[in-house]
Amino acid sequence: MRSTDRFLTTHTGSLPRPDDLVELMIAKQKGDAVDPDVLEARITEAVDESTRRQVEAGIDVVNDGEMSKPSYATYVLERLNGFGGSSNSFPFADLKDFPKLAQRVAGDPGRKYRRTPGCNAPVTVSDFDAAQQDMDRLKAAAAASGAGQIFTSAASPGVISLFFRNEYYKTHEEYVFAIAEAMSHEYETIAAAGALVQLDCPDLAMGRHVHYADATLDEFRRICEIHIEALNHAVRNIPAEQLRMHFCWGNYPGPHHCDVGLADIIDLAWKAKPHALLVEAANPRHAHEWQVFEDVKLPEGKVIVPGCIEPQSTYIEHPELIAQRIGRYADLVGPENVVAGVDCGFSIHVGMGAVDRDLSYAKLAALAEGARIASSKYFPKAA
Repeated sequence: MRSTDRFLTTHTGSLPRPDDLVELMIAKQKGDAVDPDVLEARITEAVDESTRRQVEAGIDVVNDGEMSKPSYATYVLERLNGFGGSSNSFPFADLKDFPKLAQRVAGDPGRKYRRTPGCNAPVTVSDFDAAQQDMDRLKAAAAASGAGQIFTSAASPGVISLFFRNEYYKTHEEYVFAIAEAMSHEYETIAAAGALVQLDCPDLAMGRHVHYADATLDEFRRICEIHIEALNHAVRNIPAEQLRMHFCWGNYPGPHHCDVGLADIIDLAWKAKPHALLVEAANPRHAHEWQVFEDVKLPEGKVIVPGCIEPQSTYIEHPELIAQRIGRYADLVGPENVVAGVDCGFSIHVGMGAVDRDLSYAKLAALAEGARIASSKYFPKAA
């Protein structure tokens, strides 16, 4: 995730799934009978197509588009034991003053069929093969498409605790560390396949205005510290250079005026083991936060991956704007420490997404073109 001759490009994880795959996965979530062989074949085809289209768009570090997962977090229900409790709710603080918008967000197909039962038993691994199956598909697709680096996203211990409330363990800390121990198998499987492991951590940002809006900032930061300690425990056997972490304020069409500022939590990011930090930097609520790095020094060995395109917007960002966004960070932390990314996933829950499939790849192509423009300025040999 570091280059000394040009700006690399990547994205955050999910890409829009084919319509027929969406139908199959929603049917499975609803409890309808779905032929597992048919589903597996369609997932494999979708991964092959997604990987090829990422490469064609010019993306350097690609993934499987999360084609096999119903969402970036709830997929763990199919891989872990312990979740048979009562359903969880998500009180978005920024939607309280906008009830009609809240209804629209709640009615999104991606959330309508999402299952979030509480933890009511010990958290253990139930499926030791699923992560390896993901990696076998991705590696085969990457080889066929000529992809370079690959990554796979995985739910962090903290975000799992956010989605599935604790109804079993004595303390929140005990709960998060139990999740960390169980998820270490998945993280290590991804790393062993030669991929970068992306830890998705909306709990460290979105968590502030979802479940901890009534807490003080200091109380929220303490919760984040526990989550980071658990994350570090889970990835203790993986080199920092093979880990990347995504800070996320929630990829939903809300006003986001309750989002915690990056400046209030950025110091916590440096306590986490991953060497690369993906942050939202394109959407209207966080596009100004490149200025944080005027005062905050990037620690030695760390890489920043600012989102240079917005996955909720149907606008295709102009490559010159993308180059400008890359340049703002390069000027402050050094060009070799910047990778061009995307604010969040395009379809974080199956069936969700404001951006058409073809449009998402067009936006990725614009990202790659913007990176080429910026590279010609900051790395003269790239011109």
